[in-house]
Amino acid sequence: MPSEILLKIFSYLDAVTLLCTGCVNRRFYHLANDNFIWIRIYSTAFSPKISNWQVNSAEKTTVSMNLLSVEDKEAGYWKKEYIAKQRASVKAALARVLKPVNPYTGLPVKTKEALRISGLGWVIILKEKNGKEYIMQHIDLLINDSSVTIIWYGRNWPQLATLSTLDLCGVTPVFRDRSKPPSKNGPRWLSLIAKYNLSNLTESTMIGWDRLIRIFCLHPGLLVGLWKREEELAFVMANLHFHHLVEKSTLGSATVPYELPPHTPLLDDNPEYGLHGYQLHVDMHSGGVFYLCGTFRNLFTKKGSIENGYVKLVVIRFKNNTEHLPLIGKVGLSWRTDVFSGCIKSCSIMDITLLDEYGKPFWCLSSPVCMRSSVPSDGPNFLGQTYCVDYVDSEGKVHVELVWIKETEEYFIVSLVLYLKIAKINHWFGTAY
Repeated sequence: MPSEILLKIFSYLDAVTLLCTGCVNRRFYHLANDNFIWIRIYSTAFSPKISNWQVNSAEKTTVSMNLLSVEDKEAGYWKKEYIAKQRASVKAALARVLKPVNPYTGLPVKTKEALRISGLGWVIILKEKNGKEYIMQHIDLLINDSSVTIIWYGRNWPQLATLSTLDLCGVTPVFRDRSKPPSKNGPRWLSLIAKYNLSNLTESTMIGWDRLIRIFCLHPGLLVGLWKREEELAFVMANLHFHHLVEKSTLGSATVPYELPPHTPLLDDNPEYGLHGYQLHVDMHSGGVFYLCGTFRNLFTKKGSIENGYVKLVVIRFKNNTEHLPLIGKVGLSWRTDVFSGCIKSCSIMDITLLDEYGKPFWCLSSPVCMRSSVPSDGPNFLGQTYCVDYVDSEGKVHVELVWIKETEEYFIVSLVLYLKIAKINHWFGTAY
């Protein structure tokens, strides 16, 4: 069919259909980039609805004529302009929704509404060693108090031995029609959140097991379940904290993650600036069931507590029984696939939200953790087995000690300590500890 007739047909298509048509073959791609078609779509979508009568200067008229020129622009220019304008409008709408902040958590109040407005979903891209890719849509989604848990499972996993990496990406429709649910087959925008190396599924990253599966934790926040018998993928679970969740999931590209805006420290005359006024909110949960939900205010430390590059914040003390907290219910990490389901004892998801003295999120994380048997630290002797939970990343450490009380069949947290990297504190507050 002659190109002129195809262009005439393409001129009747909407933006979504036109983009899909451009994926058919190379010829359709070049024809679907036609600037005359796209400038019509652009003008229809973004032309001012109400115009005031006014006389433009010669300079403004010249600029307007240049913007509307078609012949002088490379093929696809107005398509790119249209997509950029659409994305900018969604970004502006999200910024408005995410602006109100909850003073209790320091996090946006309307994160759920932002997810709905953007049509946001998540995919994992499994990459084989030969370069082949498998894109999998998420199956389940749990929205917690300060994080989301996203789950993938199915029967068509590629063989684990052939895989090299896993990319976690947010996915949003390029053109969002709020009156309709987002289409899975329409043009979509991928935003890389994190990249994981699947060769790291080793004994050192295994955190638990039951009779059917073993689970492995890859930072940040990814849980991989393998069938015990076949040593193949059973499910993948990602845990993402609300802090900058929408930005990370929508504003990056398929290959480059979203870069957080630069932080400007607020200077203070206090000799121990950056060592006081913290507020911690901590959750431990799984499958929508919460074992712990606690808030601790006015946390502080002294310069003398700086050791080995860390600042120590003691949240719950051994020697103060009134601070000890129970975990509610039987602690376990729930998992499911399309065939089986189960619960792995002593494992859960831990969400940490640490705010600075101005109520701004300072350190936020959501990660699988596991309780392991340990030797009691220096403190009172407890009538029960002692366990610990440890988490470490590039910004700090969390150390929790628990005691199992056999009579009441519950865990008690008898110690909770945060270790903050001194380099992060210096960067955040402009100090020089």
